[in-house]
Amino acid sequence: MSTVDFIRAADLAQALAVKAERPEAVPIAGGTDVMVELNFDRRRPAALLDLTAVAELASWSREDGRIRLGAGVPYARIIAELRDDLPGLAMAARTVGSPQIRNRGTVGGNLGSASPAGDAHPPLLALDATVELASVRGVRTVPAAEFFLGPKRSALAPDELVTAVLLPAGAGPQQFAKVGTRNAMVIAVCSFALALRPATRTIGTGIGSAGPTPLRAPAAEALAADLPWADPGPLPAALAAEFGTLVGAAASPIDDVRGTAAYRRHALAVLARRTLAWTWDEYRTGRR
Repeated sequence: MSTVDFIRAADLAQALAVKAERPEAVPIAGGTDVMVELNFDRRRPAALLDLTAVAELASWSREDGRIRLGAGVPYARIIAELRDDLPGLAMAARTVGSPQIRNRGTVGGNLGSASPAGDAHPPLLALDATVELASVRGVRTVPAAEFFLGPKRSALAPDELVTAVLLPAGAGPQQFAKVGTRNAMVIAVCSFALALRPATRTIGTGIGSAGPTPLRAPAAEALAADLPWADPGPLPAALAAEFGTLVGAAASPIDDVRGTAAYRRHALAVLARRTLAWTWDEYRTGRR
């Protein structure tokens, strides 16, 4: 069996230098995805780059009306510290694995694996998040909608690390809903995130585990123009039904051991109707 080099970076500069010198090194922070692959011998990288001591990745801050969320901030802290600013992402974080996994797992790790079923991905799409990538060549940002290129493929270059995610703070009512084969510690059969943006009278959507990448539903988002923003009464039932239909149609699911394509489309339509009703009710009543 081949050996695996283990390199522990003391700070971000050293981590980027190692990644430049050894682009094949696999970053590891929480290890909730990487260690599973290693334990089942699905992956045997030449080197692991430990990021747990990199303080620059383990904090979040407010910058110009946005939240800069470090790639190493665990889900448990998002739930505890950012549930008011990023309620949709906090809801998604609550569905991730067990308490132990939420204490270790990170959004940066979720992005690094680029799985279509990643729980953090739909809220990032719904919020128009931006992913910050860094290397010794400099820092660049990529819209979340352009980050995912295919199943477990992303815009991340071999010498780059995900360093942060930039999201709007307190943008409006948000929801996340997920269907799984059981209530906890489960990969999503499908998931859906919605962000209602009263300031711009727009809607953001994110679909998970129902396509080769996380997806948006542009046709459903366009229905924001039909919402009664100026005089917000109860959500029209016909509009909610159309919204659900358009979200289901935007998915590109397959049949697999967790569910059929037809079931995923149906479930997404239901999740979309429900989340739109919940966010709209919050908007018109002011109650979360």
